[in-house]
Amino acid sequence: MSESWRGLVLRFHFYAGVLVGPFVLVAALTGVLYAATPQLESWLYSDQLRVPESAQSVPLSQQVKAAVDARQGDLPVAVRPAPGPGDTTRVLFAGEGDARPTVFVDPADARVVGTLDTYGTSGVLPLRTTIDTVHRNLMLGEPGRLYSELAASWLWVVALGGVFLWFSRRRAQRLKPTTKRHATLGLWVLLGALFLSATGLTWSTYAGENVSALRAALDWSTPSLGPGDHAGHDMSDPIPPATGEIDSIVETARGVGGVDAALVEVTPPAMAGMPWHVTEIERGWPTQVDAVAVTGGAVVDEVRFDDYPFMAKLARWGIDAHMGVLFGWPNQLLLLALGLGLVALVVLGYRVWWLRRPTRGFGRPVPRGQWRKVPRAQLVAVLVVAALVGWSVPLFGLSLLAFLLVDAVVGTRRGKTAPETEPQSETV
Repeated sequence: MSESWRGLVLRFHFYAGVLVGPFVLVAALTGVLYAATPQLESWLYSDQLRVPESAQSVPLSQQVKAAVDARQGDLPVAVRPAPGPGDTTRVLFAGEGDARPTVFVDPADARVVGTLDTYGTSGVLPLRTTIDTVHRNLMLGEPGRLYSELAASWLWVVALGGVFLWFSRRRAQRLKPTTKRHATLGLWVLLGALFLSATGLTWSTYAGENVSALRAALDWSTPSLGPGDHAGHDMSDPIPPATGEIDSIVETARGVGGVDAALVEVTPPAMAGMPWHVTEIERGWPTQVDAVAVTGGAVVDEVRFDDYPFMAKLARWGIDAHMGVLFGWPNQLLLLALGLGLVALVVLGYRVWWLRRPTRGFGRPVPRGQWRKVPRAQLVAVLVVAALVGWSVPLFGLSLLAFLLVDAVVGTRRGKTAPETEPQSETV
């Protein structure tokens, strides 16, 4: 079977590699930088993040008031109490887009030590946000986001195709050093590449929607707090926290509610009569993302991570591992190694392509007509599977269809089928 499929797999591996190679290279490089940003941000923004440790602290409500005064009366949309000695309290305000202007307050004396934009549940700062934007869409907006989804859609195909080619070529023993290094490195980064492709697609525009729909249909969605949920409300006009109220809210959540993570976010009610939300935002291991709704000194609703459906837990762990926060610095080191491995893999792949070129131009493509070598029943089965995957991952399906159409048109215009010669990359 391997001999009949090798040419066709090699052809797709070649073209898909050319397609996704540039993005994988940029994504891997920015991923390496992103994995190191917690330490970089801790150093770069130390004036906002760290203050002298003190055994004393003023009430949280006083810290919030200081931030509100610094913003000339703006109302906060969330508060993140200092998680430990020497840390600052973050008071977040509504901003443009995903940015939330954040005032950093010394909990010892309610002194404002700085203001920065923060982003997302992780509260990432401007440096990491810039790197993340390049990582996700090359700073090209929606076109870049679609290209990144296209690359993630094909990355797993390239990876699995490379494994197939490795095992099918081992018997031939005709690999030259560059090709052998490319193939061997591909085996080492295989699992990581599949993981990054799968988790990346969960954030994508079209495949991500299908993943969300599937999770909802199978009751795998992440649970949320019931009545009083802030989703869909205008968080730019929250109810201001009454003096002392936020202190009792946090005390109730940590006491009766059992919210014991160091990192929590306190969200004021969006409308009168709705409860406050206190949510754990600790993404490390063990994961702490419990949430409680508090009003009138009582917990009126709660969501516990232990009660998540297994697939919701798996999604949470996958996203956090992708971001390098699940296991702390070992997770970061693993992503650093994987990112550098992908960079080397892409460079070696283009080196192989370059060595295969004729005297002029770029690499010589694998000859057309390789599908004729594949048994008809096997080919039909693979096409059915490809159609199902293409429906689930739309950009993969559309690009695959476009490739087949263009290839057919080119073949028709030439008036003949390219000779079914043995692919040459094994000898490079």
